Amino acid sequence: MARILVTGGAGYIGAHGCKALRAAGHEPVVFDDFRTGWRQAVKFGERIEGDLLDPAALADAFARVRPDAVMHFAALSDVGESMRDPALYWRNNVGGTLNLLTAMHDAGVGAIVFSSTAATYGEPEEDPITEAAPQRPINPYGASKLAVEAMLTDFERAHGIRSAVFRYFNVAGADEDREIGEHHVPETHLVPNILDAAAGAREAITVNGTDYPTPDGTCIRDYVHVMDLVDAHVLATDRLLAGGDSLRLNLGTGAGFSVAEVVAAAREVVGTEIPVEYGPRRPGDPVRLVCDGSKAQEILGWRPRRSEMPRMIADAWAWRQTGRFTA
Repeated sequence: MARILVTGGAGYIGAHGCKALRAAGHEPVVFDDFRTGWRQAVKFGERIEGDLLDPAALADAFARVRPDAVMHFAALSDVGESMRDPALYWRNNVGGTLNLLTAMHDAGVGAIVFSSTAATYGEPEEDPITEAAPQRPINPYGASKLAVEAMLTDFERAHGIRSAVFRYFNVAGADEDREIGEHHVPETHLVPNILDAAAGAREAITVNGTDYPTPDGTCIRDYVHVMDLVDAHVLATDRLLAGGDSLRLNLGTGAGFSVAEVVAAAREVVGTEIPVEYGPRRPGDPVRLVCDGSKAQEILGWRPRRSEMPRMIADAWAWRQTGRFTA
């Protein structure tokens, strides 16, 4: 059993990561400032309240936990917000990670799994996107994540800290046991917003942009089930702990779904009409992001077993019916 410090472990993906670590026999310890995460989501190990922008808090956490590795999920991730306030993203995502890597070096921790993003690719020139595609982000969120990828390379060269970097596409679904799920305030993700509209918690789902050069005019994304996603993180953690080399991998299924197709799939799963409104494109949104995830499957033996769209929506809907986290 290894001790893993999980930054952002009270958030959507981080909490599922903690569950997967516990199921694999590891001991997750959450480090989170709880500004956007949920205390109720910390169910699978110890929690430490702290901010990545506070070097003293990080030093104390490493001294207390003495982790074998780090899973780094903590970040701001709203593309639109990053366009309006880029300084916030550079300060938190890049500055916070710099503090984290400095604390790792000081504590002698040599392995980190990092939550990056397909937004580092910007408007891709290839479809599906491989890891060799040029990384030219078109928004500050993607730029901040790409800067962290460069930082990880530098820290490995200088200090031997090995890393597994996962470039996510879109994440959906919820824990099959309905212990944890997706809930943000404000909610910015498509599937939970669709389900809110289905449940009457919002008047309608707003589709941003209907004039994209796609078959139905809405943008297209690759979706992966959150539990499949975190399975890859555990596989990478085990590989790094066993002395494996650093990795840069896409996580996705290679299947693209338009926004309109996701709404239609939700109608089928939920069995009710879902009201839709239409709005303009959001700044910084690429037309299509679909990945080639074969490298993760080849190197890690990873299989996205739960990532069919109806399954992702059904799991998210089942968790929503149990009652979501509250402040």
